[in-house]
Amino acid sequence: MQGPFSAVKITEDVYWVGAIDWSLRDFHGYATDRGTTYNAYLILADDVTLVDTVKGPFREEMFGRIGSVIEPSKIRYIISNHSEMDHTGCLPEAVQVIKPEKVFASANGVKALAGHFHGAVAATAVANGEELSLGNKRVRFIETKMLHWPDSMFSYLVEDQILFSQDGFGMHLATTERFDEEIERGVLIEEAAKYYANILLPFAPMVSLALKKAGTLPLKLIAPDHGPVWRRDIDLIVDLYTHWAGQKPGRKAVIVYDTMWGSTAAMAKAIEDGLVAEGVSVKSMRLKDNHRSDVATEMLGAGALIVGSPTLNNQMFPSVADMLTYLKGLKPKNLVGAVFGSYGWSEAAVRQLADAMNELGIKLVADPLSVQYVPDRDALVKCRELGRTVAQSMPAS
Repeated sequence: MQGPFSAVKITEDVYWVGAIDWSLRDFHGYATDRGTTYNAYLILADDVTLVDTVKGPFREEMFGRIGSVIEPSKIRYIISNHSEMDHTGCLPEAVQVIKPEKVFASANGVKALAGHFHGAVAATAVANGEELSLGNKRVRFIETKMLHWPDSMFSYLVEDQILFSQDGFGMHLATTERFDEEIERGVLIEEAAKYYANILLPFAPMVSLALKKAGTLPLKLIAPDHGPVWRRDIDLIVDLYTHWAGQKPGRKAVIVYDTMWGSTAAMAKAIEDGLVAEGVSVKSMRLKDNHRSDVATEMLGAGALIVGSPTLNNQMFPSVADMLTYLKGLKPKNLVGAVFGSYGWSEAAVRQLADAMNELGIKLVADPLSVQYVPDRDALVKCRELGRTVAQSMPAS
């Protein structure tokens, strides 16, 4: 009798057997407003193989989808492309239920699984370029170390030309549609950009290396571990990744700030006007209204970051400090910048902003600008000039 969950046919011999998480709203500091999927794939080769599993609480959904196609005990192999717990949370239970002959992972994946599960999962290491025979099909393993963990790898189903790309080419998007062409293209690009900016940006050189490896493969499908399967717009997502990995700065500036009594906000507005006067596209983001992960997304393709903060208890404003700490981990490249802020009796925040920007590797192209209490007309003119100075330091196109 059919259970409550059904697998989704991807090709004649491959099924999606993952889970949909409509409720997820935070993924280690990244706002996931549209939820996510945890994708697992079942290959019905002579030797039936499961590619990845799902987050622990969704185990029954995965087992139900597998059971709609085949008895789980008929699965011979499990491949773990990435050991992060949203892909391996139910792997120990899968091993108990399925009793596979082998679980395959990269050498670093074997170590990570041992660290996660303390002997509950005995995995076999595979090398870059190694192939696994499934009888009538072959899986080739492609090491993608630090995309985005040391254990990460792709698996390529040779005869079907399917790339199982773990966290590469994915997005956090809960949807019942399984293929890219079923989803509005603007949503695809928006969520793919957000995912790249908040997960993969620090590893741009590794992304470029992975693209070179994947570029030699004929591809009919890219099947990531989050979001839809790519089959119509494979060239689109590969081109976007190529562009993002290059981190080429554009004529766009992102102004990020917070404000207590409106003074820093007034300064941000004048800076914005100076940038626009020089032909720069501007995104101005008050942190009370914008999440840190949206700031990171807006910085893809930007050429300048300008940060403002009031001083609170001899410190920069907490939301600004939070955002800068987050960006430091993402390691954006090829940006110029400036800092500004208001204060009552201590200019500490602007000095701290300058230090933080230096730590980020962002070149300050204007002197830090502080205004005591409320900016007057002359102060706002200086803010506008700061915007123009930054604009003139940016690439022409």
